[in-house]
Amino acid sequence: MVESAQFSNHLYHPKYWLLWLGVGLMRLLSWLPLRWQMKLGAGLGNLVRLIAGSRSNTARRNLELCFPDMSEAEREQLFKRNFEETGKAVFDTICAWWWSDERIQSHMHIKGREHVEQSLADGQGVILFAVHCLPLEMGARIFGQFQPGVGVYRPHNNAVMEYLQVKGRLRSNKALVPKRDLRQMVRCLRAPEVIWYTADQDFGRSSAVFIPFFAVPDAATITGATTLAKLGKARVLPFFVERNADDSGYNIEIMPPLEDFPGEDEVADAIRGNGIVESIISRNPAQYMWLHRRFKTRPNEDDPSLYR
Repeated sequence: MVESAQFSNHLYHPKYWLLWLGVGLMRLLSWLPLRWQMKLGAGLGNLVRLIAGSRSNTARRNLELCFPDMSEAEREQLFKRNFEETGKAVFDTICAWWWSDERIQSHMHIKGREHVEQSLADGQGVILFAVHCLPLEMGARIFGQFQPGVGVYRPHNNAVMEYLQVKGRLRSNKALVPKRDLRQMVRCLRAPEVIWYTADQDFGRSSAVFIPFFAVPDAATITGATTLAKLGKARVLPFFVERNADDSGYNIEIMPPLEDFPGEDEVADAIRGNGIVESIISRNPAQYMWLHRRFKTRPNEDDPSLYR
């Protein structure tokens, strides 16, 4: 479990100087009013859409697969908005990592905190069942303002980025656990603590079942929520975060604990989980991470790829 960011002189190596320059620039931009940052972010997203060919193709294909009944014009509009929201997410992250608690609190609204408080008062850990909404980094920082928890994360390959993300994410939360450390997650839940959990990406064939996700009938989906809830004796609470339509701040909603979860069948649990994921995404589809190759793993290894 990671409880502090470790800085070393190695991070001053010349190979990181350009990155540190970019970090310094973003740190300065974090002082701008939020709406100004969002305008810059939208412009950045439009630029990325024009130059990031493979990522653009992935996002457009995901929308085609998930929303086949949507008109082509509607999908194209959603596609363009999604890249604007992706650019804004860069500023969501720098604000989450560097804003003061007071500034965070002036831009946030929380609904459903009583569900977390009641679960912990009952001696049960909480699994926040989240999805990769673009403002998720800010959602974690906001949540930590009233109930610091434990984040499940993937250590970054770049040493500077690893230092920055750990330091930033621990601004209002207790610790971070690598996503493959199931034993530590269970310990945290039994403490009891709150942990974040996402099951909306394609993590490969291992421990996956192939079940519907939107209009795709056989999306590789992990069943870890069932395992964690059983071993950790925890309650599962769906979690939603979005940036306001006018870019003035952020809303998060913690929903009541799922009843009869986990059940007797992990596949049925996963199908139920995907239904929850779909409902959360549908609340603000433009702010979802459509750039991920969600359907790269096929039921059979020789099945043709869904990505052209």
